Amino acid sequence: MIMNDKVKLTGQIELLLKDFSGRVKEHRFILNTITDLGKAEAAGLLIPTAGTTFDYIAIGTDTPSSTALGGECTDSGGERRGGADVTTSQVTTTVTNDTAQFVTTFTFTGSLGITEEGIFNAASAGVMLASQSFSVLNVASGDTLAITHKVKCA
Repeated sequence: MIMNDKVKLTGQIELLLKDFSGRVKEHRFILNTITDLGKAEAAGLLIPTAGTTFDYIAIGTDTPSSTALGGECTDSGGERRGGADVTTSQVTTTVTNDTAQFVTTFTFTGSLGITEEGIFNAASAGVMLASQSFSVLNVASGDTLAITHKVKCA
């Protein structure tokens, strides 16, 4: 029997930047790149004791490689967020619960020029599931950046 069911991981990032008064400064939707290591880790999650779940979001000021962000932020409120600071859930895009959703908000204490974002499975280093670079998003002290990153399995 030949099976024709094909599953592909695809994703989208939503960036919503607001100033200290809550006014929207920028709102973007960007398609992401699923890394090869991310695909392997996702496949490992289907079997017992293999793989580590993804629940960290990082931002940076460079261009991501196939395994890490190029210039991950480590200060000014741009530090990697995870655990209780990232809300994860399954949402419906095409069929019920076909999309993993990661949501967090960064609050900045300084100015940064953000150009990349990624999903990871550890508080530092770890496997990068997905990432994307984009044109610079300038943030200032007091700004908040809400990120919603979705990975669809369809």
